[in-house]
Amino acid sequence: MGPGSCHDTGGQGPRVRHVGRARPCSRRGCILKRVVLGVSGASGAVIALRIGELLASLPDVELHLVVSEAAKRTFAHELGPDALGRLVEFARHNYPANDIGATIASGSFRTAGMIVAPCSMRSVAAIATGLSDNLLTRAADVHLKERRKLILLARETPLHLGHLRNMVAVTEMGATIMPPVPAFYRRPETITDIIDHIAARAIDQLDLGQPPLAVEWDGDA
Repeated sequence: MGPGSCHDTGGQGPRVRHVGRARPCSRRGCILKRVVLGVSGASGAVIALRIGELLASLPDVELHLVVSEAAKRTFAHELGPDALGRLVEFARHNYPANDIGATIASGSFRTAGMIVAPCSMRSVAAIATGLSDNLLTRAADVHLKERRKLILLARETPLHLGHLRNMVAVTEMGATIMPPVPAFYRRPETITDIIDHIAARAIDQLDLGQPPLAVEWDGDA
């Protein structure tokens, strides 16, 4: 499935607005929008892969990637040994999770926002308590302190009270908790339909100045 792919299923129309491969930011006055994608070890590697693919397809967007050690194992288990390499190819910059001196660890490095997808409960807890023990959680902490958009695709079920309290805490600090819940009202016919919609909705939360990626609901049953 390429960056510009979409699906016409059940007469409902595509789940994701058609986008093509991004062109370099070469015109005069062009300002790149830097977006950080953090990938934790929770299940749902395919969501991270699709988000990276869509972000790479957007004009004037520069993708900065950090993948936790646990996420590398999840990627290999869920998508095979070559999948992580495909995600890395979409990024302009790829940082080791232990590189706490990377540019995205500093508030002076301006970004348009950060998505953590999937976001494990361990990562939610670290972000909620300001525990910046790796580059992913440090970058998330920077986005909170700089009042930038932070979208967390929290992936766990069922949830105990500690999980819920941590999600309340990060929400109170300014993050958006966005569990990767399928939109069944769109009548998805494949897993790809579901993943496309989740990925598009997550990117739309950043409000990058692009037309919405997720096709809007028109009210038809």
